[in-house]
Amino acid sequence: MIIALRHIAFIVLTFLLFGKTYAQDTTTTDFFNQIKTYDLSTVLVADSILIEDREDGKEKFKRAEILGFIGDDYQRFFIHFVSVIQNPTSPHDYLVYGKTKVKETICSFQGIITIRQARIYKSGEIPTYKQGFATCDVILYEDKKQPSTGFIKGKLKSEFLIDNKGQLRYDALMFVADGFSNNQFVGSWTSFKTNASKKCNWGDYRIPECGDLDIGAGEFSVKEKYGKNGWLSYMLENMAPNDAIVKPIGDKKAENKKWWE
Repeated sequence: MIIALRHIAFIVLTFLLFGKTYAQDTTTTDFFNQIKTYDLSTVLVADSILIEDREDGKEKFKRAEILGFIGDDYQRFFIHFVSVIQNPTSPHDYLVYGKTKVKETICSFQGIITIRQARIYKSGEIPTYKQGFATCDVILYEDKKQPSTGFIKGKLKSEFLIDNKGQLRYDALMFVADGFSNNQFVGSWTSFKTNASKKCNWGDYRIPECGDLDIGAGEFSVKEKYGKNGWLSYMLENMAPNDAIVKPIGDKKAENKKWWE
């Protein structure tokens, strides 16, 4: 009986919390000068995220790898930031290194993420926390010595929070809500060789402006026709659509290998 009541109470509290989110005052104040005293890399390369609520419930989860696509056919695009370091002499700039992968082609890259705007919401989910976002310019250059390389350019929006200890962290307060996302990037990839450009977007848990690729309501779910464009492994991992695909028995070591290492 007690367990059942606790379950009902949790549902009610969750509903109230979600209701506050979608009715949240979106009024913001400028935070551009202040954010240079914090390190946004804690959001950009967070290994884990902390889910919290107003009832002091906390749970840590491993952050999922970035989801991305390239081109009009929504070919799966992998990107992993190995290192993001705040420039001590220009604290709105972050020097980045990582790798991209399209099909079987893996390329290393270097570049800069520059904060152009930072805002704090007037009200948030937890009264003692500040929630905000940073919008950034991104320019990444793949290694020209490698085949099929180019540069990536676009805009990134990262959501952060500052907790009651003054620590800037990844904002995962609404992680359990439908459509949760963070670190949303919209841009393009341009070939060094041909100067041809393709759409290239990515994000945490969702991809912005991805057309009919994502058919999920609660979470990212790939439309079946795009399975052949590099998304089959993702669909198998999530047993979608509707368990219609039988997952083959494969090499566990290969499955668990980190492609960027």
